[in-house]
Amino acid sequence: LMSMIDSVFGVHEKALGMRNERLTVLAKNIANAETPNFKARDFEFNDVLKREIGLGKMTLTNDGHLSAGAANSNGSLTWEVPLSPSLDGNTVEMSVQQAKFGRAAGEYQATLTILEGRISGIRKALRGE
Repeated sequence: LMSMIDSVFGVHEKALGMRNERLTVLAKNIANAETPNFKARDFEFNDVLKREIGLGKMTLTNDGHLSAGAANSNGSLTWEVPLSPSLDGNTVEMSVQQAKFGRAAGEYQATLTILEGRISGIRKALRGE
């Protein structure tokens, strides 16, 4: 049953959770726009998704090497480099963060729409339509 569900939802199930995580990170940046010395964070969605679904996965060839999964989930977060640094050490640039948040929200909605379409297809199949 789980493999059937995985094949129906594909990568979109993981993508939705990761898009939600990215929205949370961007919202935290926006909420701390006035906090002195706050450092904005973000992550490259496509790179993290590839790692999560196993694309480009590294193989452990020697027991003395660190495994590719040794980093925690926040290991993908990077520090934002501001275009014009503020005097108080805060690296949040509100216009940049708002633009990123708007785009990320649209991508979240698109992924949600894909999943809703797949669920609708399953419902139709179960009803025999």
